[in-house]
Amino acid sequence: MTALRISVLIVNYNAGARIVRCLRALADQTVSHFEVVLVDNGSADGSLALARDAAGGLDLQVLEAGENLGFAAGNNRAAEIARGEWLALLNPDAYPDPAWLQRLLEAAGRYPDVAAFGSLQIDAADETRLDGCGDVMNASGVYYRGGYGAPTESAPREDAETFAPCAAAALWRAEIFRALGGFDERFFCYGEDVDLAYRHRLEGGRIVQVAAARVLHEGSGLTGRRSGFSVYHGVRNRSWVFVQNTPGWLFPALAPLHIAATALFFLRAVATGSGGAYARAMRDAIAGLPETLKTRRRIQGRRSTSVGQIARAMSWSPVRLLRRAPDLRPFPPHAP
Repeated sequence: MTALRISVLIVNYNAGARIVRCLRALADQTVSHFEVVLVDNGSADGSLALARDAAGGLDLQVLEAGENLGFAAGNNRAAEIARGEWLALLNPDAYPDPAWLQRLLEAAGRYPDVAAFGSLQIDAADETRLDGCGDVMNASGVYYRGGYGAPTESAPREDAETFAPCAAAALWRAEIFRALGGFDERFFCYGEDVDLAYRHRLEGGRIVQVAAARVLHEGSGLTGRRSGFSVYHGVRNRSWVFVQNTPGWLFPALAPLHIAATALFFLRAVATGSGGAYARAMRDAIAGLPETLKTRRRIQGRRSTSVGQIARAMSWSPVRLLRRAPDLRPFPPHAP
């Protein structure tokens, strides 16, 4: 198990002391055969210097981007120079349990045909609450972090299939990540992990949520969950994920539902003071449609999974969506 070479990818942008806590948690891992590839997106808060000082005995590579490339491009640059067979994506505000990498590698051994794994995320500010246990794709095209805010005691106790792994703490087989083209860099940040997992599913891939792989996560600790920045990128990218990836007859069938959900969430955004950021996001999502449709043609041209299989992988429950309830499916060992 420990012979598997793993690269931990971290994109840092003004993470402050969080990056120190993150690296110290990595230094405490129960496996030692891994490297850390840290991309610094032009931080101006001294966090890069803090990271170098905190690295200790870690095998650390640092790539200074000199500017804010975003989460998507930053991870892609890290993946280009990573030496590992596996890429463990980790946010600088995520603090893994000492056995995190070991549990992920054990899962990779249990499910040799699986190339992507998610972690159980616990709220770093309140460890009695979950930050997420797998990303859910609702049929409306609205995706969300399943189980967000639920009691930690409700966390799944067994591995299960999830639609997508949250990239705050995920594991990808490096050759598959690269074959998929990595993250879509147009997204900058937010939703790029669901987009990548969707593309993987369209080409026959499946994703396992690993119950025993645990991290504490602040959750939008750097950008603010309800900030204009988060609202803008989350809303714009959600539309792009839907248009690019929804296959075959599902696209025209679900488009009215997606438009209705977008309108309803816009009204809620107006009520909470985020209407301006939401409106800008929709304007730019529409402006980007020509490029998005071009990307759609490329993605759908590579599809090998049936439309019915994708439909079955989605959640169709509006109640589950409103409650942000997880949607995990049984996954037997060595499943195709």
